[in-house]
Amino acid sequence: MRTTSRIPGLNSVGGWAIPERLNMSRQCLSHPRDNAAIICLTERGQEEYTYDRLHKMTDGIVRTLLPTVKAGDRVGVLLGQSPWCAAAHLAIWKIGAISVPLFKLFKHDALATRVGDAGARIVLTDAVGAALLGNLAESVLVDQIAPSDEDFQFANTGPEDPAVLIYTSGTTGRPKGALHGHRVLTGHLPGVSISHNHLRDGDRLWTPADWAWIGGLFDVLMPGLALGIPVVAARLEKFTPDACADVIARGDVRNVFFPPTALRMLKAADQAIPGLRSVASGGEPLGAEMLAWGERAFGLTINEFYGQTECNMVVSSCAVDFPVRPGCIGKPVPGHEVAVIDADGNATDEEGDVAIRRGSASMMLEYWNRAEATVEKFRGDWLITGDRGVWEGDYLRFVGRDDDVITSSGYRIGPAEIEDCLLTHPAVATVGVVGKPDPLRTEIVKAYVVLKPGAESSASELQEWVKDRLAHYSYPREVAFLSSLPMTVTGKVIRKELRILAAEEQTK
Repeated sequence: MRTTSRIPGLNSVGGWAIPERLNMSRQCLSHPRDNAAIICLTERGQEEYTYDRLHKMTDGIVRTLLPTVKAGDRVGVLLGQSPWCAAAHLAIWKIGAISVPLFKLFKHDALATRVGDAGARIVLTDAVGAALLGNLAESVLVDQIAPSDEDFQFANTGPEDPAVLIYTSGTTGRPKGALHGHRVLTGHLPGVSISHNHLRDGDRLWTPADWAWIGGLFDVLMPGLALGIPVVAARLEKFTPDACADVIARGDVRNVFFPPTALRMLKAADQAIPGLRSVASGGEPLGAEMLAWGERAFGLTINEFYGQTECNMVVSSCAVDFPVRPGCIGKPVPGHEVAVIDADGNATDEEGDVAIRRGSASMMLEYWNRAEATVEKFRGDWLITGDRGVWEGDYLRFVGRDDDVITSSGYRIGPAEIEDCLLTHPAVATVGVVGKPDPLRTEIVKAYVVLKPGAESSASELQEWVKDRLAHYSYPREVAFLSSLPMTVTGKVIRKELRILAAEEQTK
């Protein structure tokens, strides 16, 4: 790895370069106002948004929010990949409030869970988002707000002051909100830069991942703004290899974060994309075959990285600094102390729990209103990721998840939320949801359903039930009807046995 003095976010001795007072909005808007911040691609062409323009959009939203929003209030952001999405978050942080990213593919129940848990009275959105929200919160249409020439003051926040509340995919119960302070952006800068072979002048970032997720928001958008690297906004209605190649060509993209599913779709189409300087990918190991294909298709080595919503960008590969090792997700990013520990919290050379020591700048402050869950997330000074790993020298090999989260098409999906939704169907007595291995999507959502005596339903009916209430991507692509489910003595579904059943079905 290069000397830490050349890695953004760190000081010359490898510690975090975090000032006593820190506001992420100021951090992202501190570049010369004539510089390009966001390049917005449309069907008609492209439009450049300078830092000056983004600053005025931000202040227009600040002016609108100030009469009703105060420091510490939670404000939702329900917008796609657009400059208005960036301005919305920046405005919320500028006044010291807490932004809550929301996904436009969420349906009513999924939105209600997150908006309600966060206590968000106001959501910054557009007409499409307002229709999705209904009466869940007050909708403020940001694209109707005039930019402001008035430079509002940045809130006098510190690195530990709450700034953003990002919801995870829960494995038991409802999704949990990971509350992050203003230091979280600084915590992402080393890993983001390293995963792109050290970002530099002339680079231009894009990802097909939505900016409602930590991967889009803090692995691409905000680091790009903070480092002065132009970010391309071009959310695809549907990801296809041709559309992807078109965005990269039209947007003069040099650096891409691809979720693994996007890479698999490109590989299936044998879509070559020349001209890139870096490709980063995170979420799951890619394997030797994918890395070899990436060399042919992109003319470079794909850099894998690792993290989670609670503490992100803590391990990364960097092909210009050290050889990428297939099956490993890289080496610890400077600034983050990563370990594999045993059940007693001691470091081990054997397989164990992947953990990050307290002090990481990208580590959450706490789970929102979940004191017990926050305590359970830690083992002494270590945050437990819920993943299993083993060291190969100073490379970290990812072994597997130690929880029930389903990884499908790049999305992390909590089974409990889908089970809760299906249980509201009048015909369903009980249900267990697991991930079934799938060659394209990594896993698909599979539901095992027990119907009430005398009740009738069909797979398609239950699939539509979930589609109408949760995110479209989280509906069960397969539904099986059983007479009973494996249960513990306390009445909990044993998902481990259902996963074994799903895996056996896949091999038949």
